[in-house]
Amino acid sequence: MNHTTQPLIRSTRLRLFMLLVRAFAIVVLLTTGLLLGLTGLFISRIADQSSMFVMPLPSLLEAYYTGKGSWEGVENLFQDNSLERQAEALWQLQHTVLVDADNRIILLYGKIIPASKNQVYTSQTGEVRISLIDKGIKVGELIYDRLHYPAAWRVIVGMLFPVALISLFLGLLTLIIGLLLMRRVITPLAEVIAAAQAVASGDLSRRVQVQGPDDLRALSDSFNHMADALQHNEQERRNLLADVAHELRTPLTVIRGRLEGILDGVYPADEIHIAPALEETYLLERLVDDLRLLTLAETGQLHFDLKEVDLGDLARCAVEMFDAQAVESQVTLTVQVDERPSLVMADPQRVEQVTGNLLNNALDFTLPGGKIDLSVEAISESVRVSVSDNGPGVPEADLPHIFDRFWRAEKSRSRAYGGSGLGLAIARQMIEAQGGKMFAENRPEGGLRVGFVLPKAEKPKKMGD
Repeated sequence: MNHTTQPLIRSTRLRLFMLLVRAFAIVVLLTTGLLLGLTGLFISRIADQSSMFVMPLPSLLEAYYTGKGSWEGVENLFQDNSLERQAEALWQLQHTVLVDADNRIILLYGKIIPASKNQVYTSQTGEVRISLIDKGIKVGELIYDRLHYPAAWRVIVGMLFPVALISLFLGLLTLIIGLLLMRRVITPLAEVIAAAQAVASGDLSRRVQVQGPDDLRALSDSFNHMADALQHNEQERRNLLADVAHELRTPLTVIRGRLEGILDGVYPADEIHIAPALEETYLLERLVDDLRLLTLAETGQLHFDLKEVDLGDLARCAVEMFDAQAVESQVTLTVQVDERPSLVMADPQRVEQVTGNLLNNALDFTLPGGKIDLSVEAISESVRVSVSDNGPGVPEADLPHIFDRFWRAEKSRSRAYGGSGLGLAIARQMIEAQGGKMFAENRPEGGLRVGFVLPKAEKPKKMGD
């Protein structure tokens, strides 16, 4: 990893980490708040509907007086462990004063006051008195101070406290688990973002390590493939510019030299000295036309007039067209056509152009006395057209590049033959645009076999199919 990109990865990782932490924190807080709110609302409604929920002590005292008919022995009321909510009632008893109907103290903050003392309770500021009723008659009062008055919110808070603790624990646990999981996501994602920014800045050599969950691994792998394609395309673009400049330099140099020689009086302005310059202009014209045709084919803008074509008939016509050139080159040119149907859906003009290019290349690189065979063979769901020669062939290492732009094998493919180096590249684009495929292979007996495969034309359906 480049040291200059490490700060970018760290800053991206920190930014993603903080973003995910905030997201987790918000989710935990919202979940905890919603849980506590709903629980509080539920308890509040129950508390509002039942005074026993909020203040169990007055109800217990009233029930005791109804059963006994007096307050005698009331201190023994809370000795029974089976009483429901005894803890809450005892807590209230220790913070209240129980007086009878005559305001004499019976229980003072949980302690019994003997009736013999006949102690009268003195009212204080801020206290709350709850009347105790038996059969419609006031039999006493329970006195609270404001601080310990058992309001509903105190009970609700007391019951929500354990719920809040549990929610907080679960929230922290969720946050910890989330942070541990985020590490598997943040690191590879930060590297992909940093690499994407580097590629956007022109560094096409950047790649990312494939790691993390399956989705991120797929993302990293796709990014690496994209970067490879971009780097390959950029290299091809540079090679194309260099090749075009190289191809244009030679004919322009010849033309310039001839014209300057004529202007300087070195050469006479006759046909002998002007003809070479004119031939170079023809070469430039062919090169420009080939470049335009290749560009149209690569960008999918080349028009194809698809129709049913018999490749066998097309092969025979092609051999007739090149027969004179073969005789002049002292090369034997033959054609072999399979007896099975060889109909394809293709543009006949484009296919004829490709076939002619293959035959012309074979004639250029086959020595006098050699042999070239054009064969058409129906195989399975396609038709195979191949041109075989017994020339020098192509090194195995160069075979994958034979359809590249401006490709020439140094020994057997030279400028002396006048080619632009674009013929096979154009042929490949034309065939692939029609759903076919080009191929090239060295023959075991020597020489090169180059051709293409096109899918057969679909048979028309019969009536009733």
